[in-house]
Amino acid sequence: MSNTGTVTLTDDATGKSWKFPVLGGSIGPNVIDVRKLYGDTGYFTYDPGFTSTGSCESKITYIDGDKGVLLHRGYNIAELAEKSDFMELSYLLLNGELPNAQQKAKFTRDITMHTMLHEQIATFYRGFRRDAHPMAVCCGVVGALSAFYHDSLDINDPHQRMVASYRLIAKMPTIGAMAYKYSVGQPFMYPDNKLSYAGNFLRMMFGVPAEEYVMNPVVEKAMDRIFMLHADHEQNASTSTVRLAGSSGANPFACIAAGIASLWGPSHGGANEAVLKMLQEIGGKDKIGPFLARVKDKADHTRLMGFGHRVYKNYDPRATVMRKSCHEVLATLGIGSDPLLELAMEMEEFALKDDYFISKKLYPNVDFYSGIIFRALGIPVSMFTVIFAIARTVGWISQWTEMIEDPQSKIGRPRQLYSGQTERPYTPLHARK
Repeated sequence: MSNTGTVTLTDDATGKSWKFPVLGGSIGPNVIDVRKLYGDTGYFTYDPGFTSTGSCESKITYIDGDKGVLLHRGYNIAELAEKSDFMELSYLLLNGELPNAQQKAKFTRDITMHTMLHEQIATFYRGFRRDAHPMAVCCGVVGALSAFYHDSLDINDPHQRMVASYRLIAKMPTIGAMAYKYSVGQPFMYPDNKLSYAGNFLRMMFGVPAEEYVMNPVVEKAMDRIFMLHADHEQNASTSTVRLAGSSGANPFACIAAGIASLWGPSHGGANEAVLKMLQEIGGKDKIGPFLARVKDKADHTRLMGFGHRVYKNYDPRATVMRKSCHEVLATLGIGSDPLLELAMEMEEFALKDDYFISKKLYPNVDFYSGIIFRALGIPVSMFTVIFAIARTVGWISQWTEMIEDPQSKIGRPRQLYSGQTERPYTPLHARK
């Protein structure tokens, strides 16, 4: 961070002026440092949604939505997804550099050694209804981890922070898979330390004790890429929630539980779930035209899910990689008779050729393709956001750790523009009409 100049704020009513520093990062827009704004001027800024506010300094992830760029520690996501894997990306996010062979092997083993859950947590699951949403279960179980792992709650101890980080990354697939198994009445599957991170999750999801689970390498690779493409996405709603919760000094398990709760919202982690609901609403290929006519009608409030992105004003860089995996999975599974998947492919073709989509840059995004992959694998819609949470845990933990280690970090305290009643006298009950 460097000082690149100043900007002047002038109050036309009083004629007073104040100068504020302009700070520059290594890449991206400069920011106006308004930390002393209230103290110097008596004013707050007003920015609902914080869309024009930099809440922190970070070295982890950079996004340029106009150009369709996503970098993790300076590495392009497309190159990482093509040449790397989730464990290597996790190490990168946590430590700032790619590991060498020895470092990666040790990190992978360290994560693997933490995949099992305390046996008593299985009893905790049985306190939920069988039809409970898996996200509700995951949120509760992750929050409860702080009651089981007292030896990694001290956020001021670097070793305990590391242990908590490894535990969360390692146990999230186990927690998610157990939530699914519980919902369908099948026995929990213990982790298998011989398998990859993605492979282990698939086995815990779909394996049963009665027979050996046969791993499909194409599906395993696709799941690994899904984890990679969702690992971190800068200061989004759930990441900001984790940082805000962590700013109070809350333990890491509580902070990640808060992130899961935020991710559950349909405008955030539930987008791929909304894609399938949209396809079900359309119903068939012959209904695409009428549906899109409603989308194009400004008087109609029909929403198009899985196309375009709030941040990316160009093509979602993750979607290019996900599209490749999507078609590989459909080909290897030989799925050609699922009407919903056929409809999705038709929608994709339509979007890539239709002038309305092209002019507004409404390209298929990562949620569109991940939803199709999940459908092809037989993963229920209720588990879509759980998988997102598993992937995003490493990003949340990286951001949380960066915040804890930042000497300038302070407890979050957003301000407001108050528009309610001014002070007024209390009226006794008997005198009120």
